[in-house]
Parts: sequence; structure tokens; C-alpha cells
Amino acid sequence: MRHLTEISDFSVAEISQLISVSKDIMTNPQSYIDAMRGKVMATLFYEPSTRTKFSFEAAMQRLGGSVIGFAGPENTSAVKGETLKDTTRMVSAYADFIVMRHYLVGAPMEAAKVATVPVINAGDGGNQHPTQTLTDLVTISREMGRLDNLKIAVAGDLKYGRTVHSLVKAMVRYPNNKFYFVSPQELKMPDYVKELLAEDQYEEVQSLEDVIGDSDVLYMTRIQKERIEDADEYERLKDTYILDEEKMKYAAQDMIVMHPLPRVNEITEDVDKDPRAKYFQQAKYGMYARMALILMLEDMKKRGQHDIN
Repeated sequence: MRHLTEISDFSVAEISQLISVSKDIMTNPQSYIDAMRGKVMATLFYEPSTRTKFSFEAAMQRLGGSVIGFAGPENTSAVKGETLKDTTRMVSAYADFIVMRHYLVGAPMEAAKVATVPVINAGDGGNQHPTQTLTDLVTISREMGRLDNLKIAVAGDLKYGRTVHSLVKAMVRYPNNKFYFVSPQELKMPDYVKELLAEDQYEEVQSLEDVIGDSDVLYMTRIQKERIEDADEYERLKDTYILDEEKMKYAAQDMIVMHPLPRVNEITEDVDKDPRAKYFQQAKYGMYARMALILMLEDMKKRGQHDIN
């Protein structure tokens, strides 16, 4: 059984195939409207979500399938003490796919050990968010025309930012990419991510202005209030990086601005009208990426492939 619990579960060739399928769906949506008819997806969201949950549900329904699930564990047997593994075993009997978001790092990986259907990690704590990364790769490929030879600045909460952890893990697999890690000292990129890179593949800086003019992709993230226990620390850090019209004057004309959303105030609304602002289009690409993922996992299941680890 193939799962997607982290981005490395898919080979570069499989990611290339997924991007190709997602682009074909954009061009020929009518060709896919019955692809998952009769199939059921279960969305088990132990953490709040808007884009990820809606895009998965929209993806399955646009493929002709249906969706069951919950948007919080309060009304489930979890409050009675049911274990994650038992919930997974039970839901595997009802659904053809399980999409799980969980506040505990590694929860989807544990679920995958007992599931009899594909498990998709929709975000586990501050660890990884592989389907957001697939969204990001589709966006970069679509807007930049390539996934290599890029200078990528990621700014904001890099310590707890699961989206940027997964993004770096994916983009390091393509040649000649360089990263600028822009963050306050307290929210630096974890060592386990930096260890994937050679010393000359990244720079750690604290000023966005120092790198915006040299970047092909600017990936903004919010300072995550829910992951910072000290309220005073959050208040001190929350406005560290604010991208506005003035800062955009220093960026290249072909640079793109991305953001996994939701934003708080790290990108001002005056940037929205800039043609380089791609974050809302990025959210739409996410639906197509997830449609392609569902199709690929179903095809892999039919062909009886094993996990790539």
C-alpha cells in the first residue's frame, strides 16, 4: 500500500508525473469528472484547516467521489479514549483513502502502519505538510517553468513551519537550487532540515531586504501563534517580516511571491494586486495537485506497488 506521509515517499519521477497530471486536469477537467465515482475519502482533521480540508474535499468531489470525516475530534470516539490506530482501522473499513491532519508529529505515519487504504498526511504538528509541498511544486513549475536553478527565499517562522520543512526537502532534490532562510534567531530553520543541504546551498539571514532582490521565489510564512507557548514572545516576533508594496520595488520583475496561507499581516493587501503575487492562485493549484495525487494513489493501489522509503 502506497501512502504519502512525507514528500520523500514520492520519487522525483513520480512528482514529475503528478505535476503533469495536475496540469492536464487544469486543461481538460471534463476528462476526470467520473474518475473516482463510487470511491470515498475520509478526512480526519484533528487540527483546524480551511484550504487543505476544502481543497481535498473539492478534489475528491470534482473527481466524482464522495467525502466523509470530521473537522475536529470533539464529537468522535477520541474523547472516549479510542486510540489513533483503532480509529484508523475502523475508518479503513469505510473509506478508500484517509486524509489526516494531526497536532502530534508522526501521527499520520503511525496511522499508515495499520491502515488498509492509502493515508495522506495533511500536516502533522510542526513537522511536515507534503501535500502543501506538492501544491508548491505545481505552482513553481507552472509559474517559473522549472524546478531547478532557482534562488528561493523562505521567510518567517522556519522553526515550526512544516510547509517550509517539506518544501526544502523537495527542492533540494533538484539541481542548483539555493535557499535564503530569513527568520529571527528564535525561529531559525531546524538543523535536521539544514543537514540536507551543502554549506554553499543556503544562507541564514535576518533581513528580508538583503535577499529579496536576488530571489526567484519568495515564500512568506506567518509567525504561528498556536505553536509559540510564550504569548510575550509571539507579540514580540509577530511583525518581524511584513512584505509591502515598498519592499516589492526591490524584487525582480519575474519573481513570484508564495504563501501557504492563512496570512495574518505578513503580506499587506496592497501586494495582492501585484502580478507577482501568486498565493491565491497557489491555493487553487492545490486542488489540482490533490486531484492528481488521489488519481496516482488509486492507480498505485491497483498496480499493487509498495512504499518507497
